[in-house]
Amino acid sequence: MTYKVILIKIDHRSTEAGRVQQILTEHGCSIKVRLGLHEVSKDFCANDGLVVLEVEGSDLGEMLAKLNAIEYVTAKLIEM
Repeated sequence: MTYKVILIKIDHRSTEAGRVQQILTEHGCSIKVRLGLHEVSKDFCANDGLVVLEVEGSDLGEMLAKLNAIEYVTAKLIEM
């Protein structure tokens, strides 16, 4: 069995998270699992974060291209 995972690093969550969300919504039928991570504490909330997706589908290249077109976003597909 092959697992397909997309890692998305967002360096400016406050301005770019909405654009990322729009793309993930467009490709929602290809997303099996989604996990969002960012540093948070009582006094601090980081403006960068990581989204981990388990994916399946034929439109993954299109999703990656759209995500990587956003200035402060880097997305990579990993297959294991």
